[in-house]
Amino acid sequence: MKQWFKRHKRLCWWLGGLIVFILAAYCAACLYFYNYAFVPSKKSFLGSGDTRQERVDKAWLQRVHKQTWHETATGHRSWQLVADYVPAAHHTNKTVVVAHGYMNTKEDMASYIRMFHAAGYNVLAPDDRGHGQSDGNYIGYGWPDRLDYRRWIKQVIARDGQSSKIAMFGVSMGGATTMYTAGLKLPHQVKAFIEDCGYTSISDELAAKAKSMYHLPRWPLVPGVIATASLITHNNFAAARTSATLAHNHRPMLFIHGNKDNFVPTRMVYANYRAAKGPKQLWVVPGAAHAKSLATHPVAYRRHVLKFLHRYLQ
Repeated sequence: MKQWFKRHKRLCWWLGGLIVFILAAYCAACLYFYNYAFVPSKKSFLGSGDTRQERVDKAWLQRVHKQTWHETATGHRSWQLVADYVPAAHHTNKTVVVAHGYMNTKEDMASYIRMFHAAGYNVLAPDDRGHGQSDGNYIGYGWPDRLDYRRWIKQVIARDGQSSKIAMFGVSMGGATTMYTAGLKLPHQVKAFIEDCGYTSISDELAAKAKSMYHLPRWPLVPGVIATASLITHNNFAAARTSATLAHNHRPMLFIHGNKDNFVPTRMVYANYRAAKGPKQLWVVPGAAHAKSLATHPVAYRRHVLKFLHRYLQ
């Protein structure tokens, strides 16, 4: 063996150098895509511009009476999270907690907040860690955020009383946050969940984006990016699978997804729906692109969502 290495010393050095180069390039690629996908910044691949109705609803949110609530991020005592609490016009013990999407803020949930407020509910709308007014240096994709939302839910109960009745609602990343939160041990005051266009897992969503945006296969890039993100942020993102979290939830859940969604592929909602163990409803919205179900069919959207809430927040 020694003689073979001596005779092929140059080849061994060349192969060793090639392996080191490939590993270095792989690590560099993982770090690049970690920064691209997990570090808060303006993202070129996200759509921009609000519809006229969304602008009207944001102006309404600026005017409406509301309170500012604060919470501490789970695992980060120095990170302060911020939320808007919009009390109902008439006193009620029923509250909807809303979760926003990727690189959005509570203000971007104005249309949904207004819908729930008009229906007579209190609404709590937090900014996730790393978003809006909240502290944080990474995007959690709903996984560490689920622990923060449990804290928000407990704060609602502490402020509004043990008779509180709470539902959680989320769109896009907020939909995934809702499904992840549903897998936790939660207070009995949490009665129902509504998720709109949430993904099945962070890995699945990154794989879908790698394919659609860069024509890259899932392996080996996505596992490397997930491992990099987990190492840097101290979160096990590989465990963020709705198939696991929904298996622990027996509360009612409404699943909504546009059938023209190319950002979070529509097929994901069927897997999410199958994974749910409690009472469940599915509405695949005709003609709706990603996170556009309310804008595409506003009357039907309000009917589906509010009928579901009325049933389970009795």
